[in-house]
Amino acid sequence: MMNKINPKKLLNSKWTAVNPVKKEKHFLVTEVEFEKNEVIHCLIEAVIFKRTQAIDWNDLKNKDSWLLGWK
Repeated sequence: MMNKINPKKLLNSKWTAVNPVKKEKHFLVTEVEFEKNEVIHCLIEAVIFKRTQAIDWNDLKNKDSWLLGWK
């Protein structure tokens, strides 16, 4: 199964990691950059620790890794 994501609604979307690392479970998409209507950069931030990391936005479509919203 895949999460359906509209790239234009990616910014400020909320995500839950299925397998939390270092107790980081809830994330917020804080940066999205487009080039020719394609996402070329996506940054997520851990809500509690404020650590940021670049992510391939297509990885968010994998329901085995990410759930849409905060669960």
